[in-house]
Amino acid sequence: MIATMKLTALASLLLSFAAPVAAQTLQQRIETQFAAASPGTRFGLVVADAEGREIVAIDPDGRFIPASNTKIFTTAAAYMTMADIDKPDTQAGTTVALAGKDVILTGNGDARMSSAAACAVNCLATLADAVAAKTRRVRHIIGDASLWPDQRWGPGMSWNNVAERSGTGIAALSVDSNEVALTVSPTYGGMFPLVTFPSDYFTIENQATTIARGPNTLDVKRLPFERRIILFGQIAVGDPVKIIALGIDDPAHYSAWRLAALLKERSVRVTGKIRSRYKEEALYRITDPCPKKGCRKFNPPVMLARLTPPPLAEDIKAINKISQNQHADMLLRRLGSGADGGLAVVETMLNKAGVPRTAYDFADGSGMSTYNRVAPRGMVRFLRWVAAQPWGAAWLTSLPIGGVDGTIANRFKGTALENRIFAKTGGLNATAALSGHMIAKSGREIIFSLFANDMPAGTRVQPIMDAALVTIAEAN
Repeated sequence: MIATMKLTALASLLLSFAAPVAAQTLQQRIETQFAAASPGTRFGLVVADAEGREIVAIDPDGRFIPASNTKIFTTAAAYMTMADIDKPDTQAGTTVALAGKDVILTGNGDARMSSAAACAVNCLATLADAVAAKTRRVRHIIGDASLWPDQRWGPGMSWNNVAERSGTGIAALSVDSNEVALTVSPTYGGMFPLVTFPSDYFTIENQATTIARGPNTLDVKRLPFERRIILFGQIAVGDPVKIIALGIDDPAHYSAWRLAALLKERSVRVTGKIRSRYKEEALYRITDPCPKKGCRKFNPPVMLARLTPPPLAEDIKAINKISQNQHADMLLRRLGSGADGGLAVVETMLNKAGVPRTAYDFADGSGMSTYNRVAPRGMVRFLRWVAAQPWGAAWLTSLPIGGVDGTIANRFKGTALENRIFAKTGGLNATAALSGHMIAKSGREIIFSLFANDMPAGTRVQPIMDAALVTIAEAN
């Protein structure tokens, strides 16, 4: 009896050696890939099919900084609440009026007005022409951005982003995406690089150096509301020209300043000051002051022209494809007549979608705020809800396509996901994100949300994220 038992045990042991090692599950394979990231990196991932059945779930209810994945919610809310989104955006067009001798340039929430010389549609020059056709002499030029409460930056945005385009101020009156480009070219070793700047709105202090060889470390710094830009760092001989887009803290003032320049080009004399207005105050207090011995009769502004921006759907595509921060935050304010109202609209939408309140918190519409939080499971639930809406298919076309366009034009090339992944990126300090839809190798539709937070400085997590998504696509 004992001998038989020993023989059976031996046979079992031999069979265990002969049996193949159990294959890893898909989730285990993804976890192994994530384990290759630098220590401290925190991943959250949910992958589900079109019916909502989860295929992979790693920290699904963890709360992550979503960075520009925030734009998913802002743009979807616009599709849900705004009518005629695919028609000319007549409601938002910037206007110009004369109030006595003063020019009033009023913003109505359009993010796309341009003052470029080559502008063909929605041009500030059109408004300048209207003024020039009426008069050859004006007093003050007032940029009126009082449509929304004055909240030029969302809570939780890092102050060091203010100097560049990613942190530019937000207001109802804006031109040229509220940025202006600084061009830096290398010269000779030990000398200052050549700085080209198209206007004198900012003063440039060049502290940068051209070096024989080495990394390009050019950067700019500026304190909020200052108009002095300090350029520092180094650029190597032979490096390509670097363009740095500078942000503007007073969008209404800059818009009025650009109008003044266009009026001067049209031989219209500007005798007064360039001003901006953000507070809700009566127009006559600025344009027609009341004398001590009685008030003159107030003449209301005479409208001269109004622009008609292109369809808002085109701007939403730009917001998601290239991750345009300023346009996203202006869109949030349009949703609810200000940032707070816009955030309330987003929350109402998420309630309709059945996303738990614990799965999100938002402080802005672009994702620049470090106060924003999203859980992967909440994101996937929301994306499934969007796909079922009458406008869901149109919204989906606004997302970047892997290996094709937008912020993932150079990602997923030559993989199973080239031209088969439609997803919004997100990137901030120690933060990376990618959420959207993909078509698996079998043709199966998959919805996913992937976040990485807390990466150590100087490390890259994007290749690991992309490889994990390709693994999922090939296994389904």
